[in-house]
Amino acid sequence: MNSAITDEAQEPVPEGKVALDQIPFGRFHLKVTMMTFGANFSDGYALGIIGSALPLLSQQWHVDGFWQGMLASSALIGLFFGSLILGRISDRIGRQRVYVLNFILIAAASLAQFWAPNVETIFVLRLLIGFGLGADYAVGPTLLSEFAPRKSRGLMLSSLTVLWTVGYVIANVIGAYVNVGPDTWRWLLASGFIPALFVLIVRIGSPESPGWLISRGRGDEAAAIAEKYLKTGNIFIPTAHVQEKSSYRELFSPALRKSTWFGILFYSCQVLPYFAIYTFVYTILEAMKVSDANMQNLLINIFLLAGGVAGLWAIVRFPRKAFTFWTFVIMTVMLALLGLLAEASPWLMLIPFVVYSFVMSAASNITQVYPPELFPTHLRGSGVGLLNATSRIGSAIGTFLLPISLEKWGVSVSMYWLAGVLALGALVTWLWAPKTEGKRLV
Repeated sequence: MNSAITDEAQEPVPEGKVALDQIPFGRFHLKVTMMTFGANFSDGYALGIIGSALPLLSQQWHVDGFWQGMLASSALIGLFFGSLILGRISDRIGRQRVYVLNFILIAAASLAQFWAPNVETIFVLRLLIGFGLGADYAVGPTLLSEFAPRKSRGLMLSSLTVLWTVGYVIANVIGAYVNVGPDTWRWLLASGFIPALFVLIVRIGSPESPGWLISRGRGDEAAAIAEKYLKTGNIFIPTAHVQEKSSYRELFSPALRKSTWFGILFYSCQVLPYFAIYTFVYTILEAMKVSDANMQNLLINIFLLAGGVAGLWAIVRFPRKAFTFWTFVIMTVMLALLGLLAEASPWLMLIPFVVYSFVMSAASNITQVYPPELFPTHLRGSGVGLLNATSRIGSAIGTFLLPISLEKWGVSVSMYWLAGVLALGALVTWLWAPKTEGKRLV
């Protein structure tokens, strides 16, 4: 296993041949990035809209704290199973079929929320939405990384998170200002059908990943796809890269276990506070005694968007490890300050909140970049799926516990334990994060 990884990274490209990630950025690279963009927008929208719909739904149906937590975390639970199962399947049957078919499920379940008769039905439908989204969290960055030129890979992958943030912010804005009566929450939840349907349509006919085909010993098919879509016929097929079989156990082999555990912990520590805080942002603002929650939430969302764009520049400019470590440090300090200022003026508390939002949005770009760079091609879907799945366990736990924590102990204690999660992420990054920029993936 270790030799396979070494050969993959070091096997020289013969004269007259070109590695997949040496093909200059072209029209098809832009197209496949945009196809994956659409999914991230849809993902962010679907996960963001529940934060706006939940207070309205809870008021109409008198939903208790337990079911609020369950509904808020339902898509995250589905993401766990979808990423774990469908990421593994993508290593077995290919990226393309999973990349297309998952959005049939997402579109259908999103629309069905409009007619949901009870809380339990919404919970099941959002589980199914999360299951479908889990495929994209595993397969989207995996497929894109295997098409991406090496010099553009960080920018292409990190840009996915920006579109996720755009979808998430638009969902928040729509949720804050759209009101069509008592059933507004039904329209909000079902509106996720629109971006999901668009993604499904544009993805039909997308090609298989040449990198995956190479890993299965199907170099001729990979060369044909490269010639048709990338306009390059003489692609390099690494001889040490072919892997007919793979196992989840390989992810925890001596050659890979450090990267696997780093990926699991850094990803989980970063997204747990993110999903928890922004799912219950109105509850937090209310606890902060904010008089105009919509205005301050809009300001926070502006910083989220700005941070996502700034993160694109930072991913290209700084090494992966340094970027990840220092963003963890800044976010830890901001949430600790938010805890210290729990009794201060709402506008004073807003300062660490918006700084956290800006840095978190920038830092979240790395969650699309690091995971596919940690694993060899024949395990990439499984590895990225595992990281996404385990991160969603943390996200679901945080989303479930935060409203309980806010109710029992208030903003101060809640921000302290969330800051502790981020501090753990900084420690893990300092100790275990590898250098992956410039690594050949295929």
